[in-house]
Amino acid sequence: MNAQKWVTCGLASAAAWIGSAGIASAQQPGATTKPAAIVDGVPISMSEVDALLKQAGPMATAPTEAQRRQMQHDALNMLIDDNLMQQFLKKHGPKIEQADVNKRMTELQEALKKQGKTIVDFYKDTGLNEAQLRSNIVTGLQWAGFVKERLTDAELKRYYDETRDFFDRVAVRASHIVMRVSPNTTEPERQAMRAKLQSLRQDILAGKIEFTEAAKKYSQCTSAPNGGDIGYFQRKFIVDEAFAKTAFALKVGDLSDVVQTDYGLHLIKVTDRKPGQPSEFEKIKDLVRDTCMDEMRMAVLEEQRRTAHVEVNLP
Repeated sequence: MNAQKWVTCGLASAAAWIGSAGIASAQQPGATTKPAAIVDGVPISMSEVDALLKQAGPMATAPTEAQRRQMQHDALNMLIDDNLMQQFLKKHGPKIEQADVNKRMTELQEALKKQGKTIVDFYKDTGLNEAQLRSNIVTGLQWAGFVKERLTDAELKRYYDETRDFFDRVAVRASHIVMRVSPNTTEPERQAMRAKLQSLRQDILAGKIEFTEAAKKYSQCTSAPNGGDIGYFQRKFIVDEAFAKTAFALKVGDLSDVVQTDYGLHLIKVTDRKPGQPSEFEKIKDLVRDTCMDEMRMAVLEEQRRTAHVEVNLP
């Protein structure tokens, strides 16, 4: 594995090679500019954002100002996630011995040597210093240990059985009617939306109105003009988990009850289903483990973002 890619692989691939090195870089001494973000009191400097963007390499064409800002925000979000994960693992991850960190440092230097590079070249390429690199190695090892304690073979098999549609590459096509819910929506407003959707569901089932017509008239989604059609999707990582779980439990032509997601309240109708190809757990065990680890990481970060105080200062 290319050593620079190794250090930017992120915590999602913590099981690979040495786990993960994270993506943080050292703030330059004497920096006085306002931090790009502050995560529970920990600043993330613009120099860190710039260092991460530098790792991506030059673009074929110069980005527009809007593209440049979007790239900065994308990089900052990665750094925020990395910071949140480090804070989480400091509380919940296993203790890492210095000898284990030294071993990973040696492995990295050996990998660099094969590429004709030194650790000094690595620091220059990534914007990291030794202290930051060691900290990132600790984070990667903690994540690997955290996962190992929880992801037993029995748990992995249970996860596979519960989400087999994903590994069999089954896809469903669905349409929905959604009423958007914002953080400012009150509980009485939410209940009124739910009641309206339940009433609409009864009208659809009774044949008083076609689903597509109801979606065009009532759905608060860009899919409304198309009768609520959102196309095909697989069981994981495409749509909200609650939405996907409900859709895959329906038969073609079935209409769901009201489903709540972070996006809003939905009625879901499945219009087609592609069967995919049957999989065998033992043959794809590594893929199942990686997928489960990705989902575990997303769940941790979602909870961390929900409870952390994150102040973003980028324009």
